[in-house]
Amino acid sequence: MLDGTVVNVAVVRMGDDLHASLADLQWVTNGYLVTMASLILLGGSLGDRLGRRRVFLVGVIWFALASAACGLAQSPAQLIAARVVQGVGAALLVPGSLSMIHSSIRPLDRGRAIGSWTGLGGIASAAGPFIGGWLVQYASWRWAFLINVPLGALTVAVALRNVPETRDMEADHHLDVRGAVTATLALAVTTYGFIEAQALGAAQATGVVLGGLLLLAGFVVLEDRERHPMVPPRLFASRQFAAANLMTLLTYAALGAVLFFLTLQLQTTLGYPPLAAGLATLPLTVLMLLLAARGGQLATRIGPRLPMTVGPLFCAAGVLLLSGVDAGDTYALGVLPGVVVFGLGLCLLVAPLTATVLDAAPDRYAGVASGVNNALARTGSLLAVAALPAAVGLSGADYARPGALSGGFRAAMLAAAALLVAGAAVSWALIRDDVPAGDGAAARPEDADGTADDPAP
Repeated sequence: MLDGTVVNVAVVRMGDDLHASLADLQWVTNGYLVTMASLILLGGSLGDRLGRRRVFLVGVIWFALASAACGLAQSPAQLIAARVVQGVGAALLVPGSLSMIHSSIRPLDRGRAIGSWTGLGGIASAAGPFIGGWLVQYASWRWAFLINVPLGALTVAVALRNVPETRDMEADHHLDVRGAVTATLALAVTTYGFIEAQALGAAQATGVVLGGLLLLAGFVVLEDRERHPMVPPRLFASRQFAAANLMTLLTYAALGAVLFFLTLQLQTTLGYPPLAAGLATLPLTVLMLLLAARGGQLATRIGPRLPMTVGPLFCAAGVLLLSGVDAGDTYALGVLPGVVVFGLGLCLLVAPLTATVLDAAPDRYAGVASGVNNALARTGSLLAVAALPAAVGLSGADYARPGALSGGFRAAMLAAAALLVAGAAVSWALIRDDVPAGDGAAARPEDADGTADDPAP
């Protein structure tokens, strides 16, 4: 979570140092998201089958080693390749972090636990621009990646000491390799069509995107026919599960666009150095620390429908305020109000959304449900960052030209606000408050020898 926003602050310096184009910088973000979004389903499924803590730890170690390769890259191509490998590690660790919580904590306490998980993840995301800004400004953009190595080592030590092993004792050990390969190709081809649209030309780019969508349709057909699919189609028979994931796709597309474009606008048009650009989003950290867990508790008391409707509307209002940020604006009047309103919306929204997805699925599918939700979140960000720059008329080195960037920034913010409003409409129309928790038996923590203990309180 920290890495995602640290990299956003570092992209301008990366571009200067490695002589990268805007398309290169998009691939630095999206090369990572392609493998993460497409393989995160497999990561969740592997955790359910082989042990959630075990797969999580493999992912942490993989992620840390790939981060070191990113920090040592000497060209845009090397950095993009290392980011692709880094995304594989993320696909293993991200669903495990949430499914370990879900499978080890009793249902009545899960809302608060997931709220705490969301808050700490949000703090990491929001602290990323500050930490990344400091590292980029006073050390090097390379430390935006190298910082993950000691953090990974610390995470491994804590998890081995404190986290119980859990798995789905009924799971089959067959792996859906065809599904994983098809999902990866579908996202890679679609993303390529969006990012390289101007170089390919309208007709050819449209053909590439349609090819990616056909592969995505093929993935759906394969999953329906697969005996042991990565994504059991029966999960989407639940309207609650399907609606919450659709809302995730819309909301995180907006979030990815906002973080990508706001960081560019602050540094290029307003002239913020990297550290100041990072500090600009510090209020998000404070708000998530204070209020994210309370958002989870609120949804437990009144149901998720209202928080999941009002939260995106608050976020949309914050994005509209941020859309006016331009050269000459002060931080207090131009940037801070939008950041605060946006942050309040996230505090209302994120924990109820995550809890709703998991509660709508049987407990035995905690890893898969978490993987689906995270995959759609990353896919939303991936497609937004891939498609919006070309859609708003940005290309080449426009990210470094204030006059060219400002118009595109405003258009991208308006598009992000529209996505958030659409997410609110989905929640109001389709999310219900009276849906019971997942109907499957909870997974059971295991000792190192594979024998089951009593569930942790």
